[in-house]
Amino acid sequence: MATSEARWKGDLSRARMLLAAIDADDPSLFDSEVIDHGDDVGEIIIRVESDNIASLQSIMDDILACISAAEVSLQAIEN
Repeated sequence: MATSEARWKGDLSRARMLLAAIDADDPSLFDSEVIDHGDDVGEIIIRVESDNIASLQSIMDDILACISAAEVSLQAIEN
């Protein structure tokens, strides 16, 4: 079994929006949560488990690409 965890920390509302952007992307492949650290700081935690490293890498690559695209879209909307 291969496991991996990715974390992102920043603005709480942004964290919620970014997580919402990937939640629909086959949620059975990963677990995710947003932790509220107070003072409008949030942290996204994404955990992936897979049978092998190649599959784990593929899933994580997809998730990170989706988060990156969502972040670029948010920046475009904000500017």
